[in-house]
Parts: sequence; C-alpha cells; structure tokens
Amino acid sequence: MDAITSKEVKVSEFFDIDIIDVFTYGEETFGTMAAKSFIADIYSHIWSLDVSYLVYPECRFLPTKNKIYRNIILGSYLIIYRVTDQRIEILRILRAECSISRIRSTRSIKL
Repeated sequence: MDAITSKEVKVSEFFDIDIIDVFTYGEETFGTMAAKSFIADIYSHIWSLDVSYLVYPECRFLPTKNKIYRNIILGSYLIIYRVTDQRIEILRILRAECSISRIRSTRSIKL
C-alpha cells in the first residue's frame, strides 16, 4: 500500500469571499453560535486535507482522467478542491443548488 504524502493546503480568494457569505447566511438564519460552529466544521475538513485529500470523491461536474477535482459535501454546501503535485487548492464553497456552469467555472481559478 502506498503511503500518502502530506501536501500544503492553500485556499483561493474566491473561497475567502464564499466563506464570508456562508457565515453571513448562517448567522442570519440560525444564529451566531451555529454559524461559528459550521464554519469551524468547514475549516476542520479543509485543514485535514493535507493527508486525507484522496478520501473524498471526484467532483462529478468536473471529471478528469486523473481525478484532480474533488469535493466535500457538508450540509447543503459543496467544497471544491484541486489536487496538484505540490499542494491542495481549495477553490470554492458553493450552495448545492447553484448552477452547473458556476461549478464548472471553478476550473479557471488560479492560485
């Protein structure tokens, strides 16, 4: 069995903007404590990707031969990340009901 190498985790500017929207929506809908708890859960999943990046499935909206685009589903959110040789790139966090074209646009995000 091959050992999984640890990789640096880097987040995009788009993710930084998205996470503010997630918090704002959560705070308005469920309250500050619930929003903070959900954001902590999101970051817990993201920072564990340094070694567990292959645990999550390929993003079915972004298929590639080498399965570099993967996603984490948390509640009604989809966290999309890209696996490269050097690092894990967290691209976006989107609501599950967003359009497929919006999901596909994450391919063009550069870090």
